[in-house]
Amino acid sequence: MGKCVNHPGRETNFVCMKHNHYLCEECLKCVDPNIHCKFRSSCPIWFMEKRGGKGIDDVPFSKTKEHTVVFQPDNKEVRVPEGATLLYAAQLGDVPLNASCNGKGSCGKCKLILESGTAKSATTPLLTPAEKGKNYVLACQTTVHCDIVVRIPEETLEKKLKIAGMGKAATDRMRGLVTDITPMLAHFSLELSPPTLDDSISDMDRLLRGLSRNGCDVSRMSAGLTVMRELAAAMRDENWKVTASVVKKRFSSEIVGVVPGNGRAGSLGLAIDVGTTSIVVYLVDMKDGTVMAATSSHNRQAACGDDVINRIVCAEKDGVKKLSDMGLATINGLINEAIAGAEIDRDRIDNVVLSGNTTMVHLLLRIEPRHIRREPYVPSVSAFPILKAGSVGLKVNPEAAVFVMPGPAGYVGGDIVSGLIYTGFHREDPLTLFIDVGTNGEIVLGNKDWLMTASCSAGPAFEGGGIRWGMRAEEGAIEKVTIDPETLVPAISVVEDVLPRGICGSGMIDLISEMVRAGIIQQNGKFTRDAGHPRITKDGDEPAYILAFAGETSVDKDILFMESDVENIIRSKGAVYAGFKVLLHQAGLDISMIDRMIITGGFGQYLDLEKAVSIGLLPDIDRRKFKYMGNSSIAGAYMALLSEAHRKEAVEICNRMTYIDFSSNNRFMEEFTSALFIPHTNLEEFPSVKRKFQ
Repeated sequence: MGKCVNHPGRETNFVCMKHNHYLCEECLKCVDPNIHCKFRSSCPIWFMEKRGGKGIDDVPFSKTKEHTVVFQPDNKEVRVPEGATLLYAAQLGDVPLNASCNGKGSCGKCKLILESGTAKSATTPLLTPAEKGKNYVLACQTTVHCDIVVRIPEETLEKKLKIAGMGKAATDRMRGLVTDITPMLAHFSLELSPPTLDDSISDMDRLLRGLSRNGCDVSRMSAGLTVMRELAAAMRDENWKVTASVVKKRFSSEIVGVVPGNGRAGSLGLAIDVGTTSIVVYLVDMKDGTVMAATSSHNRQAACGDDVINRIVCAEKDGVKKLSDMGLATINGLINEAIAGAEIDRDRIDNVVLSGNTTMVHLLLRIEPRHIRREPYVPSVSAFPILKAGSVGLKVNPEAAVFVMPGPAGYVGGDIVSGLIYTGFHREDPLTLFIDVGTNGEIVLGNKDWLMTASCSAGPAFEGGGIRWGMRAEEGAIEKVTIDPETLVPAISVVEDVLPRGICGSGMIDLISEMVRAGIIQQNGKFTRDAGHPRITKDGDEPAYILAFAGETSVDKDILFMESDVENIIRSKGAVYAGFKVLLHQAGLDISMIDRMIITGGFGQYLDLEKAVSIGLLPDIDRRKFKYMGNSSIAGAYMALLSEAHRKEAVEICNRMTYIDFSSNNRFMEEFTSALFIPHTNLEEFPSVKRKFQ
């Protein structure tokens, strides 16, 4: 809650994330409707203004009247009370729809086509005129008042196939990483001998005896009251044939379910990378490690700020529950997409691993994170017990076992531990410098004998935060750039080869390198060309380079790269490079002593090493020492999902890491200031770049 900027006496929940001010219901009007705003897709102020304050009528569910909703193409029928939304009908009928805004009507992802019958829909700016002409509706904004038939759009069905295809690609990447599969929650099919006068032990003791004969350690095994209440019927229903579900914890085990018979379908698992900007979900067959579906989405929490500090501040203002609900809505929407892609029953998902930075994990689990941003920057929890999916809020089997990757510090989390499990350099001799370049820049230095780690507070620029036309590396993002030094005309490459709608981290690095080479900007990031050139313009008083003209984009606006954008990237790359230098200095080493450098993170897939070195992001070392290893957080989560050994290894890695805090480190500030230049104030550290300037 906050005070309305126009009416200080009124408290309100509506906040403009671009300008960080609050507006009451009377003042709900976007102050900058004509400029690009990356928060707009999830902005309640914009949404309420565009629909004129109109929404679906607050009609209570009828207690007596029901209607049938038929979902095509699967012809699934669902009976719902009058006044229910189509989203409610889909959830009731287990029809997977992605509603990552949690049914608030602000994401526009739960599209359906109304084929017959009539429904009452709210006015929404999230459907194009063409879609409205084809009877598209948003499921969460449409209520049922008669029998109707709706169809899942073709583009949604195509995405379903794509999600399954991405699972195959992920399987190819992960093949061979885990050979001995040992899940947290395992199912034991038992045929027990019925009780007799000579063998009259209790049902629970009989179950424990059967588990012991099947190789299960029952010496420290417990069971909840719910299991005990259902045990007698379950064991006798199919003549003493049962399937027992057992979760193996660190020092004990728990029976979480007993069902009649031995015909249970195979177990499935989820590996989840909870990133500050993006969330990735793998649906995994626990029998052989096949990734059945893979999907990702923008973390809806981004509407509360680009980085972890802003998320914590938002949680302090509006409560941790709000941020948790936003994260869970994103994850559960992705789970729905994965389930639809693989066409499986969600109750089969009974193993889950969550990997994320310390703040993201705290927010997701509704644990107060405020002290992470206050000296001495201590999290509430660093290592978690095995949790249950139902208590976390994940829409899978509520008894599913959830392992949360432990994190060694407030600003180095479980995603980095996952990265080490995947890359494996902590098991080897070569001195390795590991960097995960995402919304933050976490660094690890070491080998099998020692590990040091730090976070260099790079900020969200490389994932689009703070950049006028910045975005993550998804469809429509400019990923590669070259500039003709004579005409200043750029040649661009766009993800999925479509019209551009923004620029991602790798594209920004290319662009700045090319702007220096073409003489558009100086080494301090300031523009040298005036606005007389067709590619140089001004937005207000600020100079900018036109990367793509409006007619060449999908947004019908010029895509600009501002002088302030250049400054943001220089600060981000300077923080990363300063982090390298200081961590090496703490270990008594220098850059020349590095045997290899591992780069992970989403944008690294398209990273041009030469250009990254030329702007001073990466050190000027033998290029053969660099190795890009993709999204190591999801890969490590996948390995921990399948392997008890890797789950134990995660805890061991945490205990081995020495965390170095840069917040009060004078040397870091000195190195950071020196790095606020392209590539650096000391060109001797970049000999290959120096030769180009001579």
